[in-house]
Amino acid sequence: MSDAQQFRTDDDRWERIVELTAGAANTCLDCDVCEVMCPWSNWEKAGPDLPTMLRNAQLGEVPDSGSDKSLWGCCTCASCEATCPKGIKVTDVLLGLRGLAFEDGRAPTRLSGLLKSLQETGNPQGHPAADKMKWAKDLDLPPMHEERGCLVYFGAAACYDLRLQRVNQALESVLRAINLDFGVLDDEPDSGAVVRFLGEQAYLERLIDTNLEMFKEFGVREIVAVSPYDYDMFMRIYPRFGDSFRVFHITEYLDQLIQFDRLAFSHQGETRRVLYHDPCYLGRHHGVYDPPRRVLQAMPGLELVEFAQSHEDSPCCGGGGARMFMNENPGECFSDERVQEAKDLGVDMIVTPCPSCIQMFEESLANKFIEGIEVRGVIELAATWSPYSPSEQDDTVYGTQGTA
Repeated sequence: MSDAQQFRTDDDRWERIVELTAGAANTCLDCDVCEVMCPWSNWEKAGPDLPTMLRNAQLGEVPDSGSDKSLWGCCTCASCEATCPKGIKVTDVLLGLRGLAFEDGRAPTRLSGLLKSLQETGNPQGHPAADKMKWAKDLDLPPMHEERGCLVYFGAAACYDLRLQRVNQALESVLRAINLDFGVLDDEPDSGAVVRFLGEQAYLERLIDTNLEMFKEFGVREIVAVSPYDYDMFMRIYPRFGDSFRVFHITEYLDQLIQFDRLAFSHQGETRRVLYHDPCYLGRHHGVYDPPRRVLQAMPGLELVEFAQSHEDSPCCGGGGARMFMNENPGECFSDERVQEAKDLGVDMIVTPCPSCIQMFEESLANKFIEGIEVRGVIELAATWSPYSPSEQDDTVYGTQGTA
């Protein structure tokens, strides 16, 4: 199929595209570096044609097909942005064009259903909103109020998924072990991360406005997020809509607790060799590389091993940009290559601070029939490493955050 068949020129849309993409595509040199750096380039299966997408965005042309991989294959991992000679925010272009696809009714059916679930139930999984905090029914979590100020935000994925609920339970046990004051929301709202990935800007704006009113009502001054996607929303997107607050990813928060002598770990017997994976939305998008590693290095008897590609070169697991909700065939997940490397390195465990990465790695281990390797969240390791507080003089954590 030719470019002329795939795209239609619509002069009336040009200004709309510029508005939704913030004109990000206008400086594209058509050098194809983005396509080379895209993780899809390692696969025979055709991935997003980013140069064509950017070129047509410059011209005000809109993809006709709801299955176009330039729109729906992207994981928003920002590998292309990290190497773009013009610093183009390719993700902004992509999400703007996805929004137009929804407006035109040309989005894939499964993603339209995803958006409907978000609007009706407040979560992309379509679970009853009343069930979100069921995992904590026996934990007596402290309710959020103004005197506490610090909100722990768990997120939909880690609340509804049975496997990821263990991450939340581990976090609660660590904070309890060191007697740290924090609060939670019984009616925790969705952050809007998936809505943003879908490009539905109007609904996203309404959701953020509603959430900001709730946070103001409960006196939220700090947010500690479990998921890098939610962290990204609170850190980078919410300040555009009004009130801002101090935002930490949970690994940043634990790192600062360690530095302020509020958190330490006991030795756990034999040395464990663990391989750390940098999530895209914590690493490349926000430059948070050292805090998770320092938390792991604070655990006696733990040997930290690095992938051949780590830090800003760390490849995407394949679950970002709403790709988590698009079924892939076995053998077609980026995380398959990561788990194979883990096997070759002979490590006991893959560790990551991202719930989506945990899911993707565990799925790949099963698909490739690899045994003897666990996948754990950083906070899960922290909970099993006998956390304690050397000093309980001050419940306040100060310090810098990652930069967007």
